[in-house]
Amino acid sequence: MSEFVQARHRAPFPLARPRELILACPPMKSNVNLSRIVRAAGCCGVRRLICCGHARILPEIARDTGPDLAIEFHRTLPPVLKRLKAENYPLVGLEQTSDSRCIYEFAFPRRCVLVIGHERLGIEEDVLRLLDFVVEIPVYGLPHAHNVATAAAMALYEYCRQYPSG
Repeated sequence: MSEFVQARHRAPFPLARPRELILACPPMKSNVNLSRIVRAAGCCGVRRLICCGHARILPEIARDTGPDLAIEFHRTLPPVLKRLKAENYPLVGLEQTSDSRCIYEFAFPRRCVLVIGHERLGIEEDVLRLLDFVVEIPVYGLPHAHNVATAAAMALYEYCRQYPSG
């Protein structure tokens, strides 16, 4: 029988190339949710995160994300997404819609923007109109949707699963 020894804070796995995923968040109601998203992005090797509104990242939650994660602050999301779309970034929304695809069957573009929704409002109409794809995470019980930070972490994990080396 194996004897397991805890290896806390193991060094990150090196990536063969930088991640080409940008994470974009609307104004969030909860700084705790935003901080958890920042931490998940750091763990996944995401290099660029866009926050909107009066975003405040709590260092005790988003701890140790390091200098490789550039965090940008903007007033609103649509102008930033329009610029990224003009730079040929596909925009992938994480939302339940009438035409969303199951995240487990979706092939993420390596170079893309993952757009997260607001905790209560989801992705608003003006942002939905800009998206190229919408993916959703299946929910098998109640409540009808995952917490935004949990959903963001699950989507980041799926992207990393598809591109394990960067």
